Amino acid sequence: MSSRLHVLLVDDHAVVRMGFRLLLQTTPDIVVVGEADSGEQALDLYAALRPDVVVMDITMPGMGGIEAVRRLVSFDRDARVLALSAHEDASHPRRVLKAGACGYLSKRGAAEALVQAIRDVAAGRIALDPLIAQRLHAGEEAGATVLGRLSEREFEAFLGLARGQSVQQLAEAMQLSASTVGTYLYNIKQKLGLQNQAEMTLLAVREGLIEP
Repeated sequence: MSSRLHVLLVDDHAVVRMGFRLLLQTTPDIVVVGEADSGEQALDLYAALRPDVVVMDITMPGMGGIEAVRRLVSFDRDARVLALSAHEDASHPRRVLKAGACGYLSKRGAAEALVQAIRDVAAGRIALDPLIAQRLHAGEEAGATVLGRLSEREFEAFLGLARGQSVQQLAEAMQLSASTVGTYLYNIKQKLGLQNQAEMTLLAVREGLIEP
């Protein structure tokens, strides 16, 4: 039996996957056994390949990475997922760790930290970007953010709306009907006490989810 760690890369950008694959090819104890460009494909490949670690981007069209993590862990409670994201706020890592991920790295520093993080996650250890860990701790000290009231899909819709996407644009990105996204919009406003998209944008900026 091979002692090498089998890794499945999941990212909707082929160039990103290629970069990580080339990096991991230089590591003797890790081999990339598959690549997926969506959460849906990741679920299918996981069932077929049973990798030791899934390296998962959490911001993808369709299902999205956080929901994919939840479903992976539901399918196999021993699944080990290392989440990657360009987001360095506390809300994204908090949600994906709650969904069942074993680690979270910022893409900004992932190249340097990725190899060790994969080893840590495979060994059952939590792998967290130091800056993210600090922000998670600060968030716990300050108490839960109001965004914790949102479901995973509502949170995803909130981000898109806060960035200025229309309901129709968001429906296409999330592969949902416009009426479903409209329901998310209504729920978001009710749960967060917001009146319009401008207020969503302001809240997202204040929470560090988007740049002002």
